[in-house]
Amino acid sequence: MKTSILNIVKFKNYFLISSILIFFSCEKVVDINLNEKDPQIVIEGNINDQAGPYFVKLSQTVNYDQTNEFPEISGAFVLINDNYGNLDTLFETVNPGIYATKFLQGENERTYTLKVVTNGKEYLSTSTIHSPVQIDTLTIENQSLPMGNKKVINVEFQDVAGKTNYYRFIKIVNNVVQPTIYLAEDLTQDGEKLKVSLIDKKSEDVNIKSKDTITIVLESIDENVHAYFKSLLKLNSGGMINQSSTPTNPISNINNNALGYFNACSLTTKTIILP
Repeated sequence: MKTSILNIVKFKNYFLISSILIFFSCEKVVDINLNEKDPQIVIEGNINDQAGPYFVKLSQTVNYDQTNEFPEISGAFVLINDNYGNLDTLFETVNPGIYATKFLQGENERTYTLKVVTNGKEYLSTSTIHSPVQIDTLTIENQSLPMGNKKVINVEFQDVAGKTNYYRFIKIVNNVVQPTIYLAEDLTQDGEKLKVSLIDKKSEDVNIKSKDTITIVLESIDENVHAYFKSLLKLNSGGMINQSSTPTNPISNINNNALGYFNACSLTTKTIILP
């Protein structure tokens, strides 16, 4: 099966990609066990090395026999600070339950702490922005998959040597974020040139075709964030926006029995137009 290397279009419009990722960061990336129990808080927080603002979404669970809509949590105290003494108290946007930073800027190799206080309880999470890894090449090949023959995007990049690295990929087709979660790590390939095939796992993923514009986002994430998304993959067969009942909940990197995640990461992008 021959892999064809496509012409790469340099992605210069960071406003567009930032807008897409802002919307994406406010989407559900949790899959929880909807048992009959007291509601639990769901926290979804993101900060990266691109220009802000950054967003935190707060909601709470409902029982399995209730409507599958997670009520937003308004009026919370939300703060993000780094290990250099910078801090930012987030404000609630016009969208209930979504909080935004005012001036904080994500920086590489800094550690960030998220603090949420609501209903008399405090929730903390820490995550580190690691240095970005550039995407070298995007290629495409036809593969025979359980869902049929599909065009698969391959991402090639140079792994950083001397430490364990964790990666998450986001695929955007014609400005629409695709639902499959793609992950990689370098446990056996430290410092090598890596090639990761982004194989779709969700029926909702678009079959890419000629003239489509494909943007790949490469996030360098920390170990705990990787563990969250890896457990979500196991629970949800690769997807992200399915709120159906599951046997257990994904591993959270937030304390005090909160559900969800706080992801501090660096990111790089590359865009291609299929011939």
